[in-house]
Amino acid sequence: MIAPVPLSELTTMRVGGPPAAMVAPVTEQDLVKEALVVWGMDEDWMLLGGGSNTVASDAGFDGIVIRVVTRGVERLDSEAAGAVRLRVQAGEPWDELVAHTVTQGWAGIEALSGIPGSCGAAPVQNIGAYGQELSDSLAAVDFLDYETGEVRRMEAAELRLDYRTSALKQGLRGIVLAIELDLRDTRNEADVLGLALSQPIGYGQLASALGVQLGDRVALETVRSTVLDLRAAKGMVLDPTDPDTYSAGSFFTNPIVTEAFARTLPDAAPRWVLAPELPDRVIPLDEYAGVGPIPGVDDVRPVKLSAAWLIEHSGVRKGFHLPGSRAAVSSKHTLALTNTGGASAAEIAELARFVLGRVQAEFGVNLQPEPVLVGLDL
Repeated sequence: MIAPVPLSELTTMRVGGPPAAMVAPVTEQDLVKEALVVWGMDEDWMLLGGGSNTVASDAGFDGIVIRVVTRGVERLDSEAAGAVRLRVQAGEPWDELVAHTVTQGWAGIEALSGIPGSCGAAPVQNIGAYGQELSDSLAAVDFLDYETGEVRRMEAAELRLDYRTSALKQGLRGIVLAIELDLRDTRNEADVLGLALSQPIGYGQLASALGVQLGDRVALETVRSTVLDLRAAKGMVLDPTDPDTYSAGSFFTNPIVTEAFARTLPDAAPRWVLAPELPDRVIPLDEYAGVGPIPGVDDVRPVKLSAAWLIEHSGVRKGFHLPGSRAAVSSKHTLALTNTGGASAAEIAELARFVLGRVQAEFGVNLQPEPVLVGLDL
């Protein structure tokens, strides 16, 4: 055990009291050993990586915090031509890994530049941004299973990665010890073209900022620097000189609703159908009378909405704060709640509840928080 540190000092939201106890092993072997000891003590426990997705109560945590601070990046043999497989320790800072891969000319996670937090936490949320998700590159994880106490390799498919969720977020308890990524080695291309090129650009805003078309490939360094600029403009990179920097990033996930519900929203509300368009069908009159569901057709298609648009159009503007509160909506992006200086966890939670209530009252949509809430209820 080490001396507990207030969670306000270990999280990017800068709120939270101290835990009852803390461990922070620096090697993978010691992480396994100490986790098993903690699990055998019949005490509450929680994992903490980079602290970018955790908002803890002012009372702290009445249990043991296992800090994941292991470091290391190892290149493994890859069976696929032109591919690079990396094994990355869970405590490795995510953005440092992205910077390393870009420098080496390895494509696949360049659009995920600037995302704070650790590599071990990345699969929990299936982090994603600007047209890329971790699931595009994740091959497997090494996982210490809480139920069995055994280390096992889990293929990416076993993690059930989806939009900002995974089996790890939905009840699978344990510790990601390391992740394996499959990336594209662009160095042979670079010898011919003079540039290490990214994966095809898959997000409209990024393509526009780069001045290219969707599907084009661009220099890796250019993609990384452009993504960092886009994130900085939204207050979504850690920068001590930025008053909006003390946040947990996007506090709410973009809601996914049925296509029928999406049609009840204003036409201006952004939406993205997550299933392919249904093909035209000719149905014989003796099979369908024109009333009720069409036989053999599932018309419940998921549609993703913009949480930022819903928040702003519910009357909550950028920079909004409740009277006397030191918690505020980011002045750059309505998805982020920020600690403007000395805010308490209670103030963050109060603001979050206000935003949730406004969106629900205006549009009938129940937003879901993205960060892990420790000792807080919304």
